[in-house]
Amino acid sequence: MLNIPNLLTGFRLFLIPIFVFFYFSPFNWGELIAAFLFLTAGITDYLDGYLARKLDQQTAFGAFLDPVADKIMVAVALVMIVEHYAVIWITIPAMVMICREIIISALREWMAELGERSSVAVSWIGKVKTVAQMTALFLLIWQHSIVMEWLGFIALYIATGLTLWSMVVYLRAAWPALSKNSL
Repeated sequence: MLNIPNLLTGFRLFLIPIFVFFYFSPFNWGELIAAFLFLTAGITDYLDGYLARKLDQQTAFGAFLDPVADKIMVAVALVMIVEHYAVIWITIPAMVMICREIIISALREWMAELGERSSVAVSWIGKVKTVAQMTALFLLIWQHSIVMEWLGFIALYIATGLTLWSMVVYLRAAWPALSKNSL
């Protein structure tokens, strides 16, 4: 259970309160530190999965904790940017992304109960969505310049579109099992 990939996932969870602290700190460079902590979390997300496969250190605990750590970090970042910007055109994409994560997590749990978990495994569209989402959040957390913010807004809407698209893909894949009349 205690291996390099799981330590990286645990480290990502450890970073969350530090990330929040720097984002809300009174220091001029607080957003910069917060943005790079968020980037570090994104890199460890990639690394823990890569190393788990490469070093043959995949565990049930890691398979559970990795997506939880990702979802918590993203949800916290979304809540922070909603609080910072306090406008509906940031709130709605954040709401869509958080709701999608809840729906897909519940769908995967349900499909696992039916023995059909593989039909809703992570797809390429989910991975592209994650990259767009992480890019948007990094830019919106840093707030370095108006150009970066606008690029962040654009990436946020691209990520929102991909979020909806990936949700439809997962729901369509699960529909045959979901539409059965009995278990």
